Amino acid sequence: MTSPPLLEAISVVKQFGGFTALNGVSLEVQAGERVGLIGPNGSGKSTLVNCLSGVLHNEGGTVRFEGRAIDSLPTHSRARLGIARSFQIPKPFASMSVLENLMVPLLFAAGDRHGKKASAAADEAVRILNEIGLADKTRAMSGGLTQVDMRKLELARAVAAHPKLLIADEAMAGLSTSEVDEILALLLKLNEQGIAIIMIEHIMRAVMAFSQRMVVLVAGKKIADAAPDEVIRNSEVEKAYLGQ
Repeated sequence: MTSPPLLEAISVVKQFGGFTALNGVSLEVQAGERVGLIGPNGSGKSTLVNCLSGVLHNEGGTVRFEGRAIDSLPTHSRARLGIARSFQIPKPFASMSVLENLMVPLLFAAGDRHGKKASAAADEAVRILNEIGLADKTRAMSGGLTQVDMRKLELARAVAAHPKLLIADEAMAGLSTSEVDEILALLLKLNEQGIAIIMIEHIMRAVMAFSQRMVVLVAGKKIADAAPDEVIRNSEVEKAYLGQ
């Protein structure tokens, strides 16, 4: 018997007043898969991600995680099931150290599933920071980090929740070429550990290098869902990005 997808969105509809932001969008992510989610500004990417993570609740369709409908669950409950998200604009607790920032999800998200104690959480936080490349910033105040280190901390906080699925929302925006490569390598490393990842990104070389499959949204509808090489040859995708 085939196991269900890790994440399954089925005909998701989201409206804001009379505006339909998502019009029957479906998406599947298998365990351990790398999926790129792209589309022009205003295509519905952020709205879909918000519906998947519980920030918004869809009016139509359903979202399933490990075969279970999660439409009615709030964000924190979805996080405890294994859905984590990093944000384009990191907002760490600026008055807390880098280590203390990681203690929050370790104790309150992952801790719910594993009964983690503070001493064990601190040890794991140090391990994650070493893995992410922030070992030398453990005691630094998070508000004083550079842009790329802030993005690393954002990913570290997501990983600290022990996700089965990580949604990386424009983790490379505004970074230099070398910094983009750093974050790309980090995401690939996390995926090698078994974490499925949805990457939302406008830097096409990064999406192409990362994705096993790419999903394209335009005006709230999915117009492509295939391997990267096939997607970039799709005439609808070319039209959406380049015009007639």
